[in-house]
Amino acid sequence: MASTVTLEKTTTVQSGDTGVGSPKTVLRSPLLMKGRKVGDGGGEDATDNCCGHRCELISYDKLPEFLKHNEFIVDYYRSEWPVKEALLSAFSIHNETINVWTHLIGFFVFLALTVCAATMVPMEYEVSHTPLVASTGLDNITGNAMVLRSYSADGAAVVAMKALRSNVSVETGLAAALSPPAGLRVARWPFYAYLCGAMFCLLMSSACHLLACHSEHASYVLLRLDYAGITGLIVTSFYPLVYYTFLCDPLFQALYLGFITASGAAAVVVSLLPVFERPELRWARAGLFACMGMSGLVPIVHKMLVFGDRPEAVLTTGYEMAMGAAYLAGVVVYATRVPERWMPGRFDLAGHSHQLFHVLVIAGAYAHYLAGLVYLSWRDMEGC
Repeated sequence: MASTVTLEKTTTVQSGDTGVGSPKTVLRSPLLMKGRKVGDGGGEDATDNCCGHRCELISYDKLPEFLKHNEFIVDYYRSEWPVKEALLSAFSIHNETINVWTHLIGFFVFLALTVCAATMVPMEYEVSHTPLVASTGLDNITGNAMVLRSYSADGAAVVAMKALRSNVSVETGLAAALSPPAGLRVARWPFYAYLCGAMFCLLMSSACHLLACHSEHASYVLLRLDYAGITGLIVTSFYPLVYYTFLCDPLFQALYLGFITASGAAAVVVSLLPVFERPELRWARAGLFACMGMSGLVPIVHKMLVFGDRPEAVLTTGYEMAMGAAYLAGVVVYATRVPERWMPGRFDLAGHSHQLFHVLVIAGAYAHYLAGLVYLSWRDMEGC
């Protein structure tokens, strides 16, 4: 019995029998199967996606099923790349490059905002009235607390509204706003919980877009972390809104916080199901996250019914509406896959729906950050 073995792209084993109909078996090396282009038919023309340190981009029809998420993005895909090459691909051009960098840059922006808030937003106050407050009587503007220095660009407008409402000159109110505040600080954890939720969401999204091309298992794990990040962003967005609005009403505070936390936990459990990531369930995923976000309308309406005459309530509601509009627009773009649906292949590298979705998420998250600053200044002034 003789045999001939050729080690090229395939391994060919031929039987020594020369008779008609002798079997011929084609065996493929696992190393080559890992890197070959899917969809090449498995014959002699099969090539590697990665050969040494050179990896190739392929089209949608050559992708394995676990990477087929959007048929309107037709080219520039990475498929089953080694981890090192996948990491380095952050600095090369493919259809995920902008997705990686939009949220990676967003992560560093929110990290900077967190550091800024931790260092610039006052963390503790002395229980004493300043001479300026005592001499101007500004401690009567908002009960027994003075006008607090602004934590945001809109603070001057809040001070002006309070001064006008209290028949105190705007100049006097602004002067008082520059003084050290009186009263005790309110808890900071809801505000920083939101910032951590935003950073986790942005970092997990960036990692998913960068490394999910490595393998089916990596894609499964990273997609679940991505969904958990989205859920975390939505849940923690409720915390400043609910905690600071209902600071003096523990019942509604606990009710709203408990509901959104339980909803978030349920959403994470649902996202663990393998069927959850199927392309045809794109609308179901979008609907789940949209419903979680829309439930925020209940405490916002409640806030306006109770504090509708307060400039802080009006201002934070404006920011929250801007956040909701950005998130809703992002969900619609994500679910409908426009504009690439209209011109498949035209937006493979730049301008497709997921990139727009990322930008809208960052815009909405930043609007809520500004609302959080207003909540802090409001409750630091008045407490409960």
